[in-house]
Amino acid sequence: MFLCWFVSVLGVSQERVVTIKGSVKEKSTQKPMNNVDIRVLGKRMAQTDAFGDFRIKVSIGDELVISHDSFRTVYYTVKDDQRIDILVEDSPISSGISKDVKRVNEETYVKNLQAAKKSLNKDAAISIEYITKALEAIRDEDSAAEKKKATLYETLADIYLYWNQPDLAIDNYVISIENRFNEQVKIKLGKAYLANKNYQESLQTFTTLQKTQLNSLQKITVFEGLGDSYNGLKEKSKAIKNYNNALSLAEKENQEEAVINLNSKLADVLQDQGSLRKAEEYLGNSVELASRKSKKTSAIQRAKAADFYNKSSSFDKEIQYRKEALEDIEEITEEEENSLSSPSPVLAEDRAITSQVQNYKIANAFAAQSEYDEAIPYLEESIKKAASENDLVVQKDATRKLGEVYREKGELKKASEAFEEYEVIVDKLYIQKEQEISQANLFSRELTKKANRITTLEKDRELNEGRYKLAFQSQELANQQSVKQQIIIYALAGLMILLLLAAYLMYRNMKQQRYANNLLALKSLRSQMNPHFIFNALNSVNTFIATSDERAANKYLTDFSLLMRAVLENSEEDFIPLEKEIELLRLYVKLEHFRFQDKFEYEIIIDPDISISDYMIPPMLLQPYVENAVWHGLRYKSEKGLLSIHINKLTVDSLEIIVRDTGIGREKSKALKTVNQKKQKSQGMSNIQNRISILNKMYKDKVDVFISDLDNNTEGTQVKLILKKSA
Repeated sequence: MFLCWFVSVLGVSQERVVTIKGSVKEKSTQKPMNNVDIRVLGKRMAQTDAFGDFRIKVSIGDELVISHDSFRTVYYTVKDDQRIDILVEDSPISSGISKDVKRVNEETYVKNLQAAKKSLNKDAAISIEYITKALEAIRDEDSAAEKKKATLYETLADIYLYWNQPDLAIDNYVISIENRFNEQVKIKLGKAYLANKNYQESLQTFTTLQKTQLNSLQKITVFEGLGDSYNGLKEKSKAIKNYNNALSLAEKENQEEAVINLNSKLADVLQDQGSLRKAEEYLGNSVELASRKSKKTSAIQRAKAADFYNKSSSFDKEIQYRKEALEDIEEITEEEENSLSSPSPVLAEDRAITSQVQNYKIANAFAAQSEYDEAIPYLEESIKKAASENDLVVQKDATRKLGEVYREKGELKKASEAFEEYEVIVDKLYIQKEQEISQANLFSRELTKKANRITTLEKDRELNEGRYKLAFQSQELANQQSVKQQIIIYALAGLMILLLLAAYLMYRNMKQQRYANNLLALKSLRSQMNPHFIFNALNSVNTFIATSDERAANKYLTDFSLLMRAVLENSEEDFIPLEKEIELLRLYVKLEHFRFQDKFEYEIIIDPDISISDYMIPPMLLQPYVENAVWHGLRYKSEKGLLSIHINKLTVDSLEIIVRDTGIGREKSKALKTVNQKKQKSQGMSNIQNRISILNKMYKDKVDVFISDLDNNTEGTQVKLILKKSA
């Protein structure tokens, strides 16, 4: 290459420091040269921007070193502070240098792609970072650019699917297919839809794949995917047909892992249809084949067989298979044990293959047959193992079951001790779950941030291309008529519209993300139902049993189970009809009154002019306020108090719900709290406040709550809730 420059000389002192402005462009096309290094030896460095411009501080007499991979390094001595315009053109060695640049880009792409795959199951963020670097190494002029992008987006989707983010995996598999169609990627897309429970989309994907050229192994996967899709859509007969097609091919191709898995799936579907004899045949095949494989595979299938017999109440067979599974688990190698703790969503069900889970389920089977003495050792072993593994979920369930078994045996003291330990474990589990939710939110935000960076990278690539064209046009239009200048103005206006559109799309995506975050937060808050009512209820049952009041215990448990069933049915809903919430409230107040008959009476009065079926309310919204009234107000009152719940019509589109008690009041209630209680924040009230805040943001101030002392007195409390009708 050679260099032409145009310099106007002003007589200045060579010692003076000045700021030099300049540009680097191709001579033949006037295209700006981006990322050209401008150095002052031993001092400073700058780079040209997207328009080929640069600024750098120098002293008169300094030597500039101008370098880039696409042309030979140029040296220039600064003579004055005037602008430097540098024009470059191809030289005989340029083609060789261009090949070197392509080679470097290719090496960068391959190196980062391999690193991304290697770190896929270790660190999602690092793996995605490698994908980003590999994507940056792709040039649009590269003939293999689309193929490379397809591979990168496939790998990125594999990362998201491995780390249990199927929605993000779906988006990236689609982008990969758009760049280059590949049957295997389409199969992965179908599996991602299944993982995200989008059964209709997975069915459509696998059905489309049947029309393409597939090898035998791919056909097995497609038939299995169709079976999974129909099973998810509750079309059991079609699921069985496709599972059988997959099984025939798998047996023909000697794919033992697939044969084991398909036999197990057929057993489950046939059991759901009531064909128990056929189901047992497939189940037996699955267990027999698995016993010839690794101990992990054998343990998984035996545990599935045990689950099968549990559904049909064949507890002896269930116990037999679980004991065999326990033997397999004890013989699992270290490598297989590490795979059980893998975070991969594919192995999520494998995590149930632990000794604490199997011991717990064996105990449940014995307890179901009233063989309590046989159940107790397995429960104790499950609790011990779960504690050593910090498996609080199993430890909680096993401890609760141990308390129930002791209670059935009539050993009430041991039962009480078990239930007390259960309460302690539940508190620990709530703390652990809160931490897990926080970590999951952080992990999700980190992955979303990485995904947005890749999207921005692609947009920047397109935007830079537009800037290059715009700069070239601006240079040519300098000597043209005003008509052509208007074309540039229109181009700028169009670019501005594109930028505004991009900003709008980013805003919409952020809004959707906030909405998704709010939904996740609501789900988290709904899952954090305050356990103290359950514990208090169980203690009350213990009291009834201890006083030999079995009729009261049975009556209380019946009503309590009705309340819990209703709570669970409504737990996944943001809003339920007001009439359902009132039914729930009536049942809850009835239970509380049953326990504290000597402390208060209650009344629930509804304005007859209100059509309660027209109003929607968040589930379990009123219960914490009623619970506070009973437990912190009326319970401590010496004489009998009154709890009143009034529902009055305010306007055509709103009503007020007033929860009023004649208890000791908030100030006295605070004074009665222990030091430990004062340090703890009410989880139920906090959750309610957070839920109302989030729901009001999502549904535009639907609920308002006001809490005050009754008649400005030190005794009694009133909670007023304003509920607006749904639009």
